[in-house]
Amino acid sequence: MTGEDFLNGQILLVDKPLTWSSFQAVNKLKYLLKRKYNFSKSFKIGHAGTLDPLATGLLIVCTGKFTKRINEIQSQFKEYTGTFTVGATTPSYDLETEVDQIFATEHITSELIRETTKQFLGEIEQKPPIYSAIKKDGVRLYEHARAGETVEIPFRKTTIYEFEITRIALPEIDFRVQCSKGTYIRSLAFDFGKELQSGAYLSCLRRTKIGEYSVADGLTPEAFEEKLNS
Repeated sequence: MTGEDFLNGQILLVDKPLTWSSFQAVNKLKYLLKRKYNFSKSFKIGHAGTLDPLATGLLIVCTGKFTKRINEIQSQFKEYTGTFTVGATTPSYDLETEVDQIFATEHITSELIRETTKQFLGEIEQKPPIYSAIKKDGVRLYEHARAGETVEIPFRKTTIYEFEITRIALPEIDFRVQCSKGTYIRSLAFDFGKELQSGAYLSCLRRTKIGEYSVADGLTPEAFEEKLNS
């Protein structure tokens, strides 16, 4: 590919590593491309849907004129695989914060787990985690949370198209989910734990698809750098 190709527009499939923010991944690619092709500061690049630092997997990055397609791409369905850990909750609904409550799990059976998934299929309402980037009164929710402030978070409608349990080894439950834009898998973990009459948090998450784009075709930032320079 030439520099002109990236200016005219490319869709890059990135396999985002654990602990990297989406911003860091985009900045890495931007730096590599600007260094390689001597692009100006106005070179356009952006991602189509944020991934949390504790999640891995597909991050779609658009360059040049294709940045106009970001809204179109991020509106497509998402697919995730991951792990719920039952019997406890955390304030962030994942491993970003420490466990704050412990719950019984002796009553949880494979049958109960699989039956509970049916309650989440179709259009559902969920409340975004307090540790999220959504703004409330002009301030991001995670900033309110870190300041110890209590804020009212409205429910949002979202759609779960598919919800499959792929492994049960309590306290861990592995899953695969296909869902609409705006779904918080951390909130799904929290709500799933409540429906089990217990608690749960998200202990592992990987985005595998956005629409027809698959992480199987993606490159890590390091692999992208090697390919760009080869």
